[in-house]
This record gives sequence, C-alpha cells and structure tokens, in this order.
Amino acid sequence: MTLLFDLSQLSFLICVTGGLTNPFALLLLAPVTISASALELRTTVILGATAIVLVSLAAFVHLPMRLEDGSELSVPVLFEFGFWLSIVIGILFLSLYSRRVAMEIRSMSDALLATQMALAREQKLTDLGGVVAAAAHELGTPLATIKLVSAELMRELKDQPELLDDARLIRDQADRCRDILRDMGRAGKDDLHLRQAPLITALREAAEPHVARGKTVLFSTAPVDGSSDRQPTILRRPEIIHGLRNLIQNAVDFARTTVWIEAEWSDAMISIRIMDDGDGYPPNVIGRIGDPFVRVRRTDRGHTSRPEYEGMGLGLFIAKTLLERSGAELTFANATDPFLTPEERPERSGAVVEAVWAAKDLIAPETLVQGANLRIDT
Repeated sequence: MTLLFDLSQLSFLICVTGGLTNPFALLLLAPVTISASALELRTTVILGATAIVLVSLAAFVHLPMRLEDGSELSVPVLFEFGFWLSIVIGILFLSLYSRRVAMEIRSMSDALLATQMALAREQKLTDLGGVVAAAAHELGTPLATIKLVSAELMRELKDQPELLDDARLIRDQADRCRDILRDMGRAGKDDLHLRQAPLITALREAAEPHVARGKTVLFSTAPVDGSSDRQPTILRRPEIIHGLRNLIQNAVDFARTTVWIEAEWSDAMISIRIMDDGDGYPPNVIGRIGDPFVRVRRTDRGHTSRPEYEGMGLGLFIAKTLLERSGAELTFANATDPFLTPEERPERSGAVVEAVWAAKDLIAPETLVQGANLRIDT
C-alpha cells in the first residue's frame, strides 16, 4: 500500500508537470523494482500493471510544461511514444530481473539454512552420545552404592518379609538403571573407535537406510595399482556420513534396479564413486548440479521418478556442501549418453557422482587409531 501510494502521487505530479515530456517520469520504475526485490509476486504484478496504466494515462492526460517565455514545451509524437514505450519496457524488464535476482538470493539463503540445520542435527547427535557417556560414568558410583546398601539391608531384613521385598526392589531397580546406561553409553569413555572406521564400514553405514528399499546396492573396494592392499581407516565424521547418505539416497531413488558404490585408495588420495542404472542427469541441468533448488532428473513422461514426495532440490546441494567442507572434490556426470534407447544402454547407464579426497584429509591419524579411550570429564 505504501508503494502504491508513492506510485499514485508520483504519477499525479508527472501529470501536472508535462506528462511524458518530464524527464522525471523515469522514477515510476522505482516502486515496481522495489516490490520485485522485496515483496511477493502478486504485489509486484499489481504494482507493475498500475504503473503501466498510470504512465499510459499520463501520455494523454497532462498539463503541458511551459518555458520561461510562456510557450509550451512540445516534443514530436514519435519521441513521446518512444518515452512511453521505454518506460513500459523498463517496468517489465527491471521487475522481472529484480525478481529473479531476489529469488536466487532467497534460495541461497534457504539452502544455507537447510545445510546449517543438517549440520546442527549431526552435531546434536554427536553431543548426545558424549552426554550419555558422561552420565553413565557419573551415575555409576551412586548406583553401585545403592546396590551395596540394598544388599546389606536384605541380609538384615530376612525376618521382615515386607521390608525385605522393598530392599530387593531397590536393588533390582538399581540394576535396571545400570543396564540402561550400559546400553546407551560406553561407561563414561569417549570411545576412539567410534571416531574412525574402515572405509567399507563407513560406506555401509552411509548406505544402511537405503539398502532395503527394493534396489540392489553393490559395494566394491580396491587399491589403485601399485598401492597397499590394506584398506584405509578413515575419519568417521558426521558431515561425511550425511553427505554420502544423501548421494546414495538420490542414486537409489532414480535407479531402475541397481546402485554401485565403489572406493579406491592410494597413498595420496581416496576416491568414492556412486553410480546407478537410471536415466542419468538431463543435459540441460548437468552443469548446475549441486546448486540449490535444482530438481535434476525427469523421466521421459515429464514426471519425477519418485512420486511419493516432491523434493526441494536441496539434497545434492547439502551433500555437496558437506563433503566439500571435509575436503572432497565432487564431479557429476552421466555414465553414458542419456539419449540412448533402453536397448542400447549398458548396465551402468545412469548418473555418476565421484568424490575425491586427499588422503591426509580423510585417513585417521595413527595416534587416533591406536590411542586409548579417554575419560569424559564434566
């Protein structure tokens, strides 16, 4: 309403000061541009349509501008039409351009927020494990004391059955608390083995939620020629597990029957490839894979391959951001030409995602692999 009022009073001032011969008629672009940048689409359409109507009205209904000698300032009709046309085109072009830029900025902001939420969730899960371990450690001594005292009471209350049952109940509940804490934590230890895992174990953990969804998920690991056959032990970082899980989810969603997860390593690098036998990425968006709000793959009929939900296009963006933060370089490609017929396609015909890390960024240090568990102090 404020912009509409500004537009109306500006149009009135232009009408009483020469109409389109007034060079300040260009200011009619300002309210529409501001609306396109900051307000919703419906408001921008209303303001844009109103601005076009008012500038058209000013071309026919206006008080002429007079010069110092009292004569009217007049311009050729062709020039006046050109002024009108340029303002109308400016309203349309600037509003559309500003709208697109504003939407890209908001999309990036929403995508960043989604990434931060995913990282915060993983961090909370990690912190929760530490809190449980600390609680188990701190409560171990009181529970042991309760059990010891209850056992002493049971011996002294053998001739009082009612009180004996109460003492036995206290002991049983103390044992139950001990068992619960044992299941939830690691007896007050920050277990270093949970911070690292063999490469294939980390891959299976990332794929675990999607291996039973009706598609075959095949794993393979191998050293690069001339490298050690010993499988590396990598850092089990939440962003790596979460990022790989998103990539595997996309592959399972769009695969026809099979997903391949392959890992290679050498002394200098570790590479992970995720492939499927689906249709692959459309050529028109493959250059934008990893950008926020890009819905990547469509079937020949124009519908998504996963009709059970409508994605926001953030999955690949979040996975790419998380993995790049861990030091990975990601490559997105198609295994074969997406325009081949189903009969011409080889077995591995879908999308390929490759993540490559420098070995020093992913392999767990020897001090971590061989170190002793650390006590959690609160």
